[in-house]
Amino acid sequence: MVEINSEEIKHRMNKAIGSFKKDLSSLRVGRASSSMLDQVTVNAYGNSMSINQISTISVPEARLLLVSIWDSSLVSIAEKSIRESPLGLNPMVEGNVIRIAIPALSEDRRVEITKVAAKYAENAKIAVRNIRRDFIDNTRKLQKNGEISEDQKHQDELQIQGVTNEIIHSIDNLLSNKEKEILEN
Repeated sequence: MVEINSEEIKHRMNKAIGSFKKDLSSLRVGRASSSMLDQVTVNAYGNSMSINQISTISVPEARLLLVSIWDSSLVSIAEKSIRESPLGLNPMVEGNVIRIAIPALSEDRRVEITKVAAKYAENAKIAVRNIRRDFIDNTRKLQKNGEISEDQKHQDELQIQGVTNEIIHSIDNLLSNKEKEILEN
C-alpha cells in the first residue's frame, strides 16, 4: 500500500507561500525598502535580470532609494524599467546613480497597490492548486494501476484537499494583513 506524504505536500505548497511573502515585501507602503525593487527586471546583456543583479540598492533615508548601477550603459535601461514597473515610482538619473523619492501614498495609489497584492495572492493560489492537481493525478494513477484501493484514493484526495484548504487560508490571511497595512499607513 502506498500512502501520500502530507508533509511533502505542505513543503511544496509552503514554497508558494514563501514566494508570495517575497512578492508582498516588494510592495511599498510609504517607506523605502531595498526589496521594493526585487520585482523590477532589466533586459541586460541579452538576458532578463533582476535590478539587484546589476546594481547596489541602498536606503539612505526613510523615503529615498539609491540605485548605483555598475555598468553605465545600463543606467537608462534600468531607469526605464523602474519607471514602467507597477510600483508607480519616478526615478531621477544622476550619473550612474538612480535616485528614487518615495512619495506619500494617495488613497487611489493604496487601492491600486492592494489590487497588485491580490494579483500576487491569486498567483500563489494557482501555484498551490497546481501542486494539488499533481498529487491528485498521482493518486488516481496509483489507483488505476491497482496499487491503492478506491477508498484509499478517496481518503488521499480528501487529505490533499484539506492541506490545500489550509494553505489557501494562510494565503488569504497574509493578503488580508497586507491590505490592512497598505490602507492604514
